[in-house]
Amino acid sequence: MKSGKPSFTAQIKRKNPDFFDSKSGFTTMKAAEKWAAKREREIDAQVDAGTKPTKRSTQRRTLGDAIDRYIAEDRTGMGKTKKQVLTTIRKEYDISEMRFEEITSAHISDFANQLWERPNVTSAATVNNYLQHLSGVFSVARPLWGFSVDEMAMKDAMKALGKLGVRAKAKERDRRPTLAEMNRIMAHFHKSSTHDPRAVPMHVITAFALFSTRRQAEICRITWSDYEPEDNANETRVMVRDMKHPGDKQGNDTWCTLPDPCREMITALPKPDRKQKFIFPYHSDTISRRFTDACKFLEIDDLHFHDLRHEGTSRLFEMNWNVDRVADVTGHRSWESLKRYRHYKKSGDKYKGWKWINAVT
Repeated sequence: MKSGKPSFTAQIKRKNPDFFDSKSGFTTMKAAEKWAAKREREIDAQVDAGTKPTKRSTQRRTLGDAIDRYIAEDRTGMGKTKKQVLTTIRKEYDISEMRFEEITSAHISDFANQLWERPNVTSAATVNNYLQHLSGVFSVARPLWGFSVDEMAMKDAMKALGKLGVRAKAKERDRRPTLAEMNRIMAHFHKSSTHDPRAVPMHVITAFALFSTRRQAEICRITWSDYEPEDNANETRVMVRDMKHPGDKQGNDTWCTLPDPCREMITALPKPDRKQKFIFPYHSDTISRRFTDACKFLEIDDLHFHDLRHEGTSRLFEMNWNVDRVADVTGHRSWESLKRYRHYKKSGDKYKGWKWINAVT
């Protein structure tokens, strides 16, 4: 090459049947040989199956091709986690290079077991998450793009892998912070804000998440124009944009009540700049990371920011709020979704007179 570096080309020539394929641009001889060996195996498989060998450049029917189209053509507002999972499969796993018609349950099973070797995969629920996102590609590739897909291969693999415990649905969390844990977290964040007023006011956001039951991403999407304060706290509400829901990925905007002391917390915030659109102009990933780091520092085990939503919802039931009233706050659509938040063993408001309310209002 002009740069002085070598470039390798791999060529495959066959006489029976007559066939030629090649690929250029390899930076090492090893990479060219690896490609040639893999193509030889693919050609042999086609011949053994009684089909005429075809150039890979003309096939364009691999799982990776389908993943690319799935990501490019999705109009549902694909979440960043799903996109990241599919991109990882596309770039890092050999199954993405296989033609759809070649993929069997055994291949999917091998892929699932390979996932356990990833550093961040620590449970069958994580493997299940990967497979669920991949199954979405399987379900649309044939009817939308004409890919030759064996959808039963995915279904059979999912069923078998479930029986072996390789994959499993995530267990519903029921972790709730104790009052002592909340006091320690609030003290830690309040100290940080006092030391550096420019830092994210995590003590305010943590308390707001608890009392509003809002998710971290929802908190960061609340705009001043979506906030409707009223003299009656029971009528103060906020528009939650794109609320998370299994059936609606985008455009699921919902009015939710903001119970006390949320209105007072917003009122106590510094007067916003004209250009400031959001009430809490911070990135949700930053909030999640700060909360996780604080729990590690304080040695509070197995507590997530999302657990504050569980705590806040359970608190409303313990205050004897009925289902409809709780749903107006949380945004839940059904009693089935809310059942796990009811705790009959307790009653009353354990945060009544909580000292940290004054610190954030």
